Amino acid sequence: MARFRTLDQLDPAGKRVLLRADLNVPVRDGQITDRTRIERLSPTIRELAEKGARVIVLSHFDRPKGKRVPEMSLKPMAEALSATLGKPVAFADDCIGATAEQAVAALKDGEVLVLENTRYHAGEEKNDPAMVEALAKLGDVFVNDAFSAAHRAHASTEGVAHRLPSYAGRLMQAELEALDAALGTPARPVVAIVGGAKVSTKLDLLGNLSKKVDVLVIGGAMANTFLAAQGKSMGKSLQEAEMHETALRILDEAKAANCEVLLPEDLVVADAFAANAPHRTVTTDNVPDGMMALDVGPGTVAAVEARLKRASTLVWNGPFGAFEIPPFDTATVQVAQAAAALTTSAGLKTIGGGGDTVSALRHAGVSERMTYVSSAGGAFLEWLEGKTLPGVAVLQEG
Repeated sequence: MARFRTLDQLDPAGKRVLLRADLNVPVRDGQITDRTRIERLSPTIRELAEKGARVIVLSHFDRPKGKRVPEMSLKPMAEALSATLGKPVAFADDCIGATAEQAVAALKDGEVLVLENTRYHAGEEKNDPAMVEALAKLGDVFVNDAFSAAHRAHASTEGVAHRLPSYAGRLMQAELEALDAALGTPARPVVAIVGGAKVSTKLDLLGNLSKKVDVLVIGGAMANTFLAAQGKSMGKSLQEAEMHETALRILDEAKAANCEVLLPEDLVVADAFAANAPHRTVTTDNVPDGMMALDVGPGTVAAVEARLKRASTLVWNGPFGAFEIPPFDTATVQVAQAAAALTTSAGLKTIGGGGDTVSALRHAGVSERMTYVSSAGGAFLEWLEGKTLPGVAVLQEG
């Protein structure tokens, strides 16, 4: 793993610390519905503030597309951050210019300020040099604690890191260390579980993992495509006929790399995509014409659990079935609980990430029992695909 500059190398006392956070949290009817990202950010802010830094928080929220959209203000996030930290958090109505500069100038050592949505300015997503300079004026050092935005080369994630001494915050550090444990220098054998709807959206991921892991478990609707490519009749199941050749190529490449691919051996099928729809378990050779696969069956769950018992590391991205509707959450919940139990009893390193994965692990009641669950979505996926993340690359020690 490349070495990264962290807070261990920074004396922040008296310095203006520009902290790139991710306050892009779920909001419904004006209320924050999940404060996980805010809670995970707080240790870095507390550490910096307690060491005498003047902490200036930058973040985007939603997609205002370079315009000021009142419903996309970060003011509610500043209030939530204040409640989480248990101390006042100031708020400025802009992130650059005179308003931001005056708010920063008013800060005292140990105080925290949240600046308005960086995406209110078109220069943010364009990584415009003028935007970069305007942000850099506000700080003495830059700390990036937003791994979830690190796959974007924007002004506040990548540009400003070229203008100021830059460091990884504690959340960024934890993400990078977990990812290194997952695929960088993992304990072997490594099992990867990849689920989701479409092969086409995870081609790079499947290709990269097949070269790096010992067992690749494919679930979700994408498994239907692999099974259909092998000549199995999948009834009304969601699958991508145009991806059959690609699926067979992925299987061949995995075999050449000595990676075992585990596809479902049985499926839970129903005639409708609905909660508690009449259903039954069939082998993959016996999917009825009028029915669709909505989960994997108990035989497949047992096979996955057997691989996990022999594994040292698990990387998980995507559920096994339509976990949002019962009883088609069964396989995902059972495998998640088995993985969590092995994390505790056998030291299995379990790293999960991606939006659906986080929701599925939380639904299974195991998100706090895994080794690490990444709150990042696109960044986690791109890292698993083997891509360079601009917001991470600029933090490497040269």
